[in-house]
Amino acid sequence: MTDTTAVLEVTHHTVDGVDCAVYDSDSGGSGEAVVFVHGNPGPMDDWAELAPAIARFARVIAMDMPGFGQSERPASFDHSVVGHARFLGLLLDRLGVDRVHLVLHDFGGPWGMRWMLDHPEKLASLSVINCGVLDGYRWHRYAKIWQTPVLGELFQLMSSPRAMRIALSRDNPRPIPRSYVERVARYSDWAHKRAVLRLYRNSRDPSSAFPEKDSGLAAEGLPVCVIWGDGDPYIPVRFAAQQRTFFPDAEIHILEGLGHWPFVDDPQAVLTPLEAFLRKHVGAAPE
Repeated sequence: MTDTTAVLEVTHHTVDGVDCAVYDSDSGGSGEAVVFVHGNPGPMDDWAELAPAIARFARVIAMDMPGFGQSERPASFDHSVVGHARFLGLLLDRLGVDRVHLVLHDFGGPWGMRWMLDHPEKLASLSVINCGVLDGYRWHRYAKIWQTPVLGELFQLMSSPRAMRIALSRDNPRPIPRSYVERVARYSDWAHKRAVLRLYRNSRDPSSAFPEKDSGLAAEGLPVCVIWGDGDPYIPVRFAAQQRTFFPDAEIHILEGLGHWPFVDDPQAVLTPLEAFLRKHVGAAPE
């Protein structure tokens, strides 16, 4: 699915037989890169206000994961955390990236962290935005709907841009911009909606989606930046402080009055701590 109105300029790569849309600020450049991984509903255009700013001093990669945005939606794709993490790893290998600064949001959290568990030697730093290690997490109401057969399909069939904007604005501390909803709706064909259903149904047990205390993720000395909108109704802000249980050296930034998509509510509020963090660690010699 090619969209001439997309915010980020993309190229297409075939990875494991799947056509994947990729933004790469320095194709063929350094093997060190800042890698942005979107969640649900995506797409990579979520990063439109952040990626170009970070690209001023680092190679930046973002992608539409299978089933999302401009990427292919094969019915046979494994829409589990493991399936998406495996795809992410294959993509990074294809792009020649061997030192990774992860920036994760929403379901990008478990996808990226699963990849991190499998490739700890490649991880240079970790930035999580309203996601992370969520010990004791319980799914929000939309997830429970998507996880329910028939009800989930009916919900997806009846969803519309107007209904989405009303629902998200009701939940969010600030009204969701019409431009954001239009961008998401542009890619919300049935194949995308089917992918969302499969993703959530493969993750009914939150512990299968979000790493918990026994995950082996604890990484003393790993540079970690936690950014969290304190009005998130889907992944509550109480989980922000929990990240230090696993990442003792994490810096934590709570953004007052922002919601689950703080980079939509106030891009600069997210960019300021993220850019400062990445400038300290991109190019730094591994310890």
